Amino acid sequence: MIIWVRKIHKWASLLIGLQVIIWVISGLTFNVIDHEKARGNAYRQTIISTQPATANKDLLPVENILKKYPDTVELNQTNILSQPYYLLTQQQGLYRHLTNSYHIVNAITGELTFIDKPLATAIAQASYTGPGSIDSVTLIAPPIADFLKHKNPSWQINFDDSLETSVYVEQGSGQIVGHSNSDKRFADFFFMLHFMDYGSVGNFNTIQIIIFAFITLWLTLTGLIWTIHMLRKGSYRLKK
Repeated sequence: MIIWVRKIHKWASLLIGLQVIIWVISGLTFNVIDHEKARGNAYRQTIISTQPATANKDLLPVENILKKYPDTVELNQTNILSQPYYLLTQQQGLYRHLTNSYHIVNAITGELTFIDKPLATAIAQASYTGPGSIDSVTLIAPPIADFLKHKNPSWQINFDDSLETSVYVEQGSGQIVGHSNSDKRFADFFFMLHFMDYGSVGNFNTIQIIIFAFITLWLTLTGLIWTIHMLRKGSYRLKK
């Protein structure tokens, strides 16, 4: 039995040692990279309305909207490209990046609006300040590689700049999910290594972490058993 304990102890030590090396390298990387660039916002700007605010008297009464959409659990007024809208939430997740379901209603005409390809493209362009032009526009379903936590279908608008910028616009709400580029993807790779997110789920609560914890526990127990065995054999002696 002791022979098997020794073998398992050695292999467990190898696995733990490799992961510790990865932690050290990724930790050092986090200390030297530019944290502003790592966020992927090099060419991002806040979309600011260029038109005067619409008077409240021009907006449809909220009561009328709620009567038309009785399954609404939350109503918010929002602006999309300087136009007023009501954002109606039918299914609400605990956080915005979790699964949600929306209706977008024009706050003046009452028309139901969908974030289609042209509108998503216009929203992305309004948030982008870089030198590139649009290379491709694709509607993608989660998981989204650049934003793994985001659980809602989104438009991916790629620009042909030197940073390979991608802008993500949520299909349901028209809100900007975020910008991503080569700097952010570089940082995300080391975050994946550091948090052992080898399954790409977007957090550190993974099966890899659980297995690693059990291996560490096993390493501790086998080390203790091995030490006791060597003590009983008299392997530890003080030399005169």
